[in-house]
Amino acid sequence: MMILARHLRALLPFGGANLGALLLLATAAVAATPVGSPEPAQGRRIDGAAGYAVLPPHERVEPENRILTERLDQLLPKLMNEAGLDMWVVVNREYAEDPVYFTLVPQPSFAARRTTMLVFSRAADGTVERFAVNRYPLGGPYKSAWAGGDLDAQWKALGALIASREPKRIGINVSRNWAAADGLTHALHERLIEVLPPGYADRLVSAEALVVRWIETRTPAEQAVYPHINSIARGVISEAFSGRVITPGVTTTDEVAWYIRERFESLGLRPWFMATVDRQRAGQPCPVGGSGGHCGDEGRIEAGDILHTDVGFCYLKLCTDTQEMGYVLKADEVDVPPGLKAALVSGNRWQDILTGSFQEGRSGNEILAATIKGCAAAALACSTYSHPLGFFGHSLGPTIGMWDNQGATPGTGDYPLHRDTVYAIEGNVAVSLQEWGGQRVQIMLEQGALFDGKGVRYLAGRQTEWHLIR
Repeated sequence: MMILARHLRALLPFGGANLGALLLLATAAVAATPVGSPEPAQGRRIDGAAGYAVLPPHERVEPENRILTERLDQLLPKLMNEAGLDMWVVVNREYAEDPVYFTLVPQPSFAARRTTMLVFSRAADGTVERFAVNRYPLGGPYKSAWAGGDLDAQWKALGALIASREPKRIGINVSRNWAAADGLTHALHERLIEVLPPGYADRLVSAEALVVRWIETRTPAEQAVYPHINSIARGVISEAFSGRVITPGVTTTDEVAWYIRERFESLGLRPWFMATVDRQRAGQPCPVGGSGGHCGDEGRIEAGDILHTDVGFCYLKLCTDTQEMGYVLKADEVDVPPGLKAALVSGNRWQDILTGSFQEGRSGNEILAATIKGCAAAALACSTYSHPLGFFGHSLGPTIGMWDNQGATPGTGDYPLHRDTVYAIEGNVAVSLQEWGGQRVQIMLEQGALFDGKGVRYLAGRQTEWHLIR
């Protein structure tokens, strides 16, 4: 992975063989664990984020736009065919953009200027023409389909473009189950119907299936850079959970959380939620179920505390979501107590049970049920609430449990697992810690991982050792 870090800047500007080489480096650096592997594997210790390059904003434009063009050229035609759509229409207003909009437009782009309409038309040979109907042409990879005028003229131009292609099935972004596939507002929907030729309103169908597949699928180029991005997240956690940041008896959990956020921002990385840090302490038991199912509170950090953090940021349009555990050594300790070592092993075992349940075509609910069964057989008190990762931190794809629902999730939990998708392997195990008089503690873990159709590969390894704060 350090090889990947050193050469990311050099390889990203080029495609073809060099891009393939980058993917091979990433794959070799984090070998895949076969589904059902009984041994904790893919453990990796990362010491700091300094060894990982982060491109300045102006240098991110080229790789982001190249990856976008590859997705539009190679992925979108396949997905439109899979969804049975002849056309896909994405209509946006400035500052009220469809959630999918920024996954479709080149950078730098901060808003859909005034009203921006994107039209994707699938031809008989399977190719997809891409049009922009707006006042401010996007340029490549879109053709401009309107020369300008007022808003009424723009809508008429959209209607004329649709009519000229005579599509049988026109996908629009409306969805009951998926927020990010429900971006067409009521007013824009009404206006669209007004400009369609007679009978065309009956051709409008939900583009839900296309949007979910577009959002969840990771291309080879994205799979190549994702390990680097996740390594940065894990590196910042290792900095935060160390004596460089924490002075026992002085530092608070809130100060550590702000260190993480400000460290990301100093690197030019956009957090997608505020980092959290909490502590578990001997003599302050966590009841079964905890507070909302979560053990831990906030306050001053002392020797002997168990620490937990949850962090996430987005870079090169891809988001991370990571949770790891730390321990504050007492003056007479050189390592974590044996019970905590065993507890982390139990957490890794839960991860193996979950990822071993990944099978292409299985629904999120089926994966959850298999995980619960596997945990019961292993006598583990597990809770699973894993979700897809990608353009969003809580992305589209199969829901695999929720922190407040360990039963089936209707709708999103019924969605099947596809290959070339990324997940936050998230959940916890509860254990009774002998060194704390049998007090219940939670081991809360979350790591990004790729399912390639054969097995699950952690993008930047996973935590199999405690972070130690001396």
